[in-house]
Amino acid sequence: MNDIIQMISGYEHYILIGLLIMIIILSIVVFILLRAVNKIETRYRKFMRGVNNKNLEELIISYLDKVDEVKSDSKKLKEIYNNLDNRVKNCVQKMSIIRYRAFEDVGSDLSFSIALLDDNNDGAIITGIFGRHESTTYAKPIDKGISRYDLSEEEQQVLEDAMNKKSVK
Repeated sequence: MNDIIQMISGYEHYILIGLLIMIIILSIVVFILLRAVNKIETRYRKFMRGVNNKNLEELIISYLDKVDEVKSDSKKLKEIYNNLDNRVKNCVQKMSIIRYRAFEDVGSDLSFSIALLDDNNDGAIITGIFGRHESTTYAKPIDKGISRYDLSEEEQQVLEDAMNKKSVK
């Protein structure tokens, strides 16, 4: 044992320097680890802010419940939208009007034809013929872009013009 102590006593300066270097290295590692723990603690505090001592599991469950509620509301809104979309398809969406002079002896363009169509090109054409001594109004039903009644040139023109218009979406 004395031999070992004598051998070490010859190198005690080197051993002391080695131990000091190891202490410095360990101090640096401790400092780096403290900074890392501090960053993790900061992130943890941000993560847990607003929790008010609630269990994290309870917090996640409450958020999942809110997500389920939003999904349910979304389904309801989708049903309402589809219902409204189906109802709107039956509303007047396409319209065209033309004014014209039906008779040469009557001045100004007082006669008219109006086409009122829904998304399926169903609707009506309303025509008002203005004459010097009388006025007449006609309504002709339109089914899928076709009339069961003969259409005048002007009525055919407003029908085609209305069918070529895009529906409201």
